[in-house]
Amino acid sequence: MADDATLNTLMPGQLLGRGVCRHLASHGFACVEELVPTRGLRVDVMALGPKDEVWIVECKSSRADFMSDGKWQGYLEWCDRYFWAVDAEFPTDLLPEGTGLIIADAYDAEILTMGPETRLAPARRKVMMRKFAFHAARRLQTLRDPGAALSF
Repeated sequence: MADDATLNTLMPGQLLGRGVCRHLASHGFACVEELVPTRGLRVDVMALGPKDEVWIVECKSSRADFMSDGKWQGYLEWCDRYFWAVDAEFPTDLLPEGTGLIIADAYDAEILTMGPETRLAPARRKVMMRKFAFHAARRLQTLRDPGAALSF
């Protein structure tokens, strides 16, 4: 469990991701942060739902953070639903229509707008499930044995 000292070491987007993961976990999702679905892309949060749904959540801590993101449309082909996670002060009118919206902080989140569903093709879903499992297993191994990360 992260204490206040640990929270102070996280970047603003990571704090949003923490709240998003907590909220999605309360709905039966498993989450991993900073997953690479394909070369050149790194999603902030990927969530695997109880019905095998794959959600991607991009966490934006400021207007500048959002405006500098030129890759977000490339994430759409790697998930069933796509969301932005921002804090309560973020100017949400900047966010593109046809995407989901989550308001978050370091402790929790709330889904305000459900992203539209575009189901992954079976072959792509299989790839994402493997990537998710592999990433989660490596993350767990690194937590249990930090020295093991040197051999990855």
